Amino acid sequence: MGTQAQTLSGMTIGFIGLGFMGRPMARNLQAAGATMIVHNRSQGPMDELAAEGMTPVASPAVVADQAEVIILMLSDTPALELVLCGEHGVLARLRPGTLVIDMGTSKVPMSRTLAGKIIDASGEYVDAPVSGGTLGAEAGTLTIMAGGSDAAFARARPLFDILGAKTTHVGANGAGQIAKAANQVIVGLTIGAVAEGLALARRAGADPAKVREALGGGFADSRILEVHGQRMVDGAFPAGAKCTIQRKDMDQAMELASELSLELPATALSRALYDALIDAGHGELDHAALIKAIDPEI
Repeated sequence: MGTQAQTLSGMTIGFIGLGFMGRPMARNLQAAGATMIVHNRSQGPMDELAAEGMTPVASPAVVADQAEVIILMLSDTPALELVLCGEHGVLARLRPGTLVIDMGTSKVPMSRTLAGKIIDASGEYVDAPVSGGTLGAEAGTLTIMAGGSDAAFARARPLFDILGAKTTHVGANGAGQIAKAANQVIVGLTIGAVAEGLALARRAGADPAKVREALGGGFADSRILEVHGQRMVDGAFPAGAKCTIQRKDMDQAMELASELSLELPATALSRALYDALIDAGHGELDHAALIKAIDPEI
């Protein structure tokens, strides 16, 4: 679980991808004693963290030249592939024995391919996507789903203990991303269920805040009812996890299911609702804004 103890003292960690999630995660690692080398596509977040004592560098290749562990928190699979395999990517200057950890949400086949490339270059690779959003990233209470060898996972575990409250070694490379695909299906569908329930309550004349309170503790209760339900009641959707990211993650789950000849009908409907929400200009809002696709008056 996240802690301020100097448990990572003496370790040099590279962190690439300093968005809503990446910045607080990098801060927690630094608070645990790590020396942080950081890189981001845009300059602003690097300047912000440089003012806090981290060292910004010009490319992923330079990160690889200086860090013994590299954490990637990127927006999508093409960004991950570019950061690892591009002209100035990590693989251009990867040192033998470097541990690479992908903590974003990536496509399973590409995750396995990239793991193979890192291992062929004498590195180690763990796919370790997370759940918990920006609140979990800030508090160091993320849920982490890891795929990789026993040895690579053992090396990564002290970092996961700083970043998260719960870590599960799901299996070999790719297994973490499979777990995250399942997570995003369940999250997306549960957001939709909460949205429909609260929209129904409002339209029928009940106070959605009181209905949400009444449901707490029963079978309909969930972390999503608690957190996202409150956002729906308030009608306030500052982005913790954007609608565009939720839609991308569900699309990746649908793609994986298609490759396995498996139909996910409810997930397909949820993805279509996110498409409608994004088409209406709400893509940058928090994914709890899905309620607007059901009741545009909210």
